[in-house]
Amino acid sequence: MKRVAIAGASGRMGRMLIETVLNDADMTLSGALTRDAAAGVGRDAGAFLGIDTGVLVCTDVDAVLAQSDYLIDFTRPEASLALLDAAVRAKVGVVIGTTGFSVEQKQRIETAAQSIPVVFAPNMSVGVNVTLKLLDMAARLMSTGYDIEVLEAHHRHKVDAPSGTALKMGEVIANALGRDLASCAVYAREGVTGERDPSSIGFATVRGGDIVGEHTVMFAGVGERIEISHKSASRLSYAQGSLRAVHFLAGKQNGLFDMQDVLGLR
Repeated sequence: MKRVAIAGASGRMGRMLIETVLNDADMTLSGALTRDAAAGVGRDAGAFLGIDTGVLVCTDVDAVLAQSDYLIDFTRPEASLALLDAAVRAKVGVVIGTTGFSVEQKQRIETAAQSIPVVFAPNMSVGVNVTLKLLDMAARLMSTGYDIEVLEAHHRHKVDAPSGTALKMGEVIANALGRDLASCAVYAREGVTGERDPSSIGFATVRGGDIVGEHTVMFAGVGERIEISHKSASRLSYAQGSLRAVHFLAGKQNGLFDMQDVLGLR
């Protein structure tokens, strides 16, 4: 039985993860962490489901990880790194779905993965990761004559833009084309911009309402347009993918992996 702790337990994603772990016959909920002392601390982690799990929401990271095998983290970059440090001390495997990391912060994750096993991916959805594979294929086959634009939409509470998934899509496409995304990405257009650079990859962002997550990559040619899209209707797909990542980590001592590894798509 895999003992799994959830970070960000009081948020919507945290609650979805808790429910999904409770429904997995091969896992047991070992802890529910929150950073906000007012966010349900002391209440049962299953209270929102009307059940008693015997696990109380708390802020004591070290105590929770001492009785856990794995931690699933969907929080914020600074919180994720603090949790990662604690996981290294406790020798606990980590699944990180947090987005918005800087280059330096990603390097800290790589360093931690030398000591513990880590699955780090901007999107845990199986469907999104299959979409990434399709984008790699499409970019290679439409490497010339097509302008590439990445469009994404999320709820009003998302704090980073473009989304981690949109950036990953751009990275996959750029790599397939032999380009450096940092050099060819265009994140904003306003005023007289001149003609489009055919080697660029454009990004457009929408924030509003309760949109869970929508991503479309447009390959716009002359006389035709190909669009590859993924739309999430709930956070369940992210939670289910996260549990697949936990199962993948079983038996691993260290290493940095992503969902392409988990799904065997490399």
